[in-house]
Amino acid sequence: MLSRCIIKGVQGPGRGLVMQALASATVSPCILRTSQLAATPLEYGAETRGGQRLIFEAPLAWTRGFAAQAQEAHEDASPKKARMEYLRKRAAEEESNHQDGTSGEGEEAVRQAVRPGGDESFGVPPKHIDDKGGYWLMQPVYKREYVESVKPKHLEPKTIRQKLALAAITTVRWTFDKVTGYGPEMNEQKWLRRIVFLETVAGVPGMVGGMLRHMKSLRTMKRDNAWIHTLLEEAENERMHLLTFMQLRQPGPIFRGMVLAAQGVFFNFMFIAYLISPRWVHSMVGYLEEEAVHTYTRCIKELDEGKIPEWTDKLAPEIAVKYWALGEGAKMRDLLLAVRADEAGHSHVNHVLSQLKPDEPNPFAPGSHEVP
Repeated sequence: MLSRCIIKGVQGPGRGLVMQALASATVSPCILRTSQLAATPLEYGAETRGGQRLIFEAPLAWTRGFAAQAQEAHEDASPKKARMEYLRKRAAEEESNHQDGTSGEGEEAVRQAVRPGGDESFGVPPKHIDDKGGYWLMQPVYKREYVESVKPKHLEPKTIRQKLALAAITTVRWTFDKVTGYGPEMNEQKWLRRIVFLETVAGVPGMVGGMLRHMKSLRTMKRDNAWIHTLLEEAENERMHLLTFMQLRQPGPIFRGMVLAAQGVFFNFMFIAYLISPRWVHSMVGYLEEEAVHTYTRCIKELDEGKIPEWTDKLAPEIAVKYWALGEGAKMRDLLLAVRADEAGHSHVNHVLSQLKPDEPNPFAPGSHEVP
């Protein structure tokens, strides 16, 4: 009889460690270790009481079911949950102190916790905390050291599918640069035009993919293997980018007309392309998001060099402070860092999905947003 079994996943960001007992007559107990960004079949290993070890692969679908159940069961033990509970408690102390006309350690603790740009994270304003993180499908909250470390990456195309996807994005990028006036000399107005137009396009693929997979699930009366949620998370995240930067610029009728035309063309193109080859579409989106990371990296660099003086001391819009939990007093640079991190995550997710068959299980847990 096997006394212990271990399942190991690929190392990735936001890794989760959950435990789940397997109802088996031959295995007891079991430890399941998964990664939010695992992208390969998991390895299953078992060792006997005599110390001999047997190793073989288990299907990803088989292990994912246990991961999902155990993740929900152990949600209360997550560090993020504990941090949120801690901040709620300190916020209550602060409010109590203010009502009493006193100030003590509780107030200082809250100030330390929510100070933007701290060593641990951007900070989480207590008044924006609730049990589910708001109405969003996910809420990406980053540590400062992570967002500062994000740099442009490029997946070298090896297959014909990848080469065609890169060629398509290269063409789209050239056209997009001309339409938005992107070039060597940029200012605040040009940057906002570029970013707003970019986000109106970037939010399309995830919604198209999620919609088509949803309809297929209804037609076939089968489960989707968890792809829909990840794709809709991406679409919502890109839309939040748009809504954030709309606080800084209200486009005129000509710009809105260009967006309408571009969306009509791009949506229908993505719709047909996803029906034909979902893997090619995901590969193309992966390269599209690589370009987005380049764009935001350059924007951050120019901001640091003083080439966008209007944003040097400008506070991030309130919607951004809530969504990314940036902390009170967060500035435009904090916002750009968070958006760039989002785009890097989308690039990684789509490159991984492009290497899976459409009927394979999605290896990304809900809320995955960091890159290994």
